[in-house]
Amino acid sequence: MPDPDFPIADSHLHLWDAHAHNYPWLRDRPVVFRYGDYSALPRRYLIEDYRRDSAGWDVARGVHIEAEWDPNDPLGEMNFIAELRRQHGFPSVAVAQAWLDRDDCAAVLEAQASHPFVRGVRHKPHPGMMDDTRWRAGYRRLAPLRLHFELQAPWRQLDEAARLAHDFPDTPMVLNHAGLPLPPELDAWRRAMAGLAACPNAMVKISGLGNLDAAARRRVITAAIELFGARRAMFASNYPVDSLRDSFDSIYAAFDDATRGFSPAERRDLFHDNAVRIYRME
Repeated sequence: MPDPDFPIADSHLHLWDAHAHNYPWLRDRPVVFRYGDYSALPRRYLIEDYRRDSAGWDVARGVHIEAEWDPNDPLGEMNFIAELRRQHGFPSVAVAQAWLDRDDCAAVLEAQASHPFVRGVRHKPHPGMMDDTRWRAGYRRLAPLRLHFELQAPWRQLDEAARLAHDFPDTPMVLNHAGLPLPPELDAWRRAMAGLAACPNAMVKISGLGNLDAAARRRVITAAIELFGARRAMFASNYPVDSLRDSFDSIYAAFDDATRGFSPAERRDLFHDNAVRIYRME
């Protein structure tokens, strides 16, 4: 584990109460995704649960990422997070839900941005969506509201993402889960990542690697840092989703092991300082 004086800013975590609120992906159907059976997730996962899982690490700050709350109530989740923050002072900041091609996009973005702790929005685009004129009209609204864009999309869509980042240089883009690589695809994944990394307003979160073995995980960690640089990459747990595959300790131990050859300043950037700067958690 890192030195006790080495804090963690977890740049991607989820808090939810699937008993009290509507998350369609947790409620309406059994979910089978890249980690297999997700049936263990429809439960409460709140501050005390996260603190228990992360107890071995000095998590000083954390970023709640929208958890696919009911799209018919796009503002409800940030009200829920606001109450958690009032009670616990955590999470530090949040990324909200927004559907950039919906008729209510402008009103939703303004309402989300009115929360002082909201730093960006996430919309998981389908192939071709990032080139769509209507979707881009919604995207254009982010920078004036000081919102960045969280991109969760597989690496095959990164050509689109690079065009988007190039065309909107004033809008920061944070790629979630290192572009969702799979073991047989790592060479093609790296080429796609290099195209996005060429955009200076694009950053990467290294997380969600539970479907990779130890060797592939290390390869992804080191390649992502090499491509984006130690100032545009950051580590995250993706808890509790990644609890389906790994303990919190195992995830952060892998990050620690992969960066043992880095300088202390680079390691602090990757584990803490970059997330604090990018998500404005000072």
